[in-house]
Amino acid sequence: MAYDAQNVFARILRRELPAHVVFEDEASFAFLDVMPQSLGHTLVIPKYPSANLLEVDPAILAATIVNVQRVARAVSAVFQPPGVMIAQLNGAVAGQTVFHLHFHVIPRYDGPDFEIRARDRAGDAVLAAQAARLRAALA
Repeated sequence: MAYDAQNVFARILRRELPAHVVFEDEASFAFLDVMPQSLGHTLVIPKYPSANLLEVDPAILAATIVNVQRVARAVSAVFQPPGVMIAQLNGAVAGQTVFHLHFHVIPRYDGPDFEIRARDRAGDAVLAAQAARLRAALA
C-alpha cells in the first residue's frame, strides 16, 4: 500500500493538526486518542512514514515497540487499570482506519465490554488533563 503523507497522523506529526502529546523522542510519538475506548487510551506511532506493520523497517519497529512498552507502563501507573491491551491493526478489513502504523495502548477496566472501533470523541479539557498526568509519569 502506498503511504499517504496527508493521513491524519502524518499531519499530527508535522504539527498541522493538534494532539494531546504525552511522549516524543527521535523515533516515536505518543498522544491520546480523541475517540478513546477507555480512560487513558493512548496511541504510539513511529515518526517513520509507514502505512502498517507489514511495511515498516524492522529497526523502526523495534524502537517503536520499546516506546509502546514505556507508554503502557505509564498508563498503568497513572490510571491503574486492572489490565492494559495493546492493539495494532493492519488494513481496512482488520479495522485500521488511519493508514500510518500505530499501536493502541488501551487500559482495560472491569465493566461493560467495548468494541475495537471508536465511539465518542473525548473533550479537549479531559484529554489535556490526562496528557499532563502521563507526561509527568514519563518524565
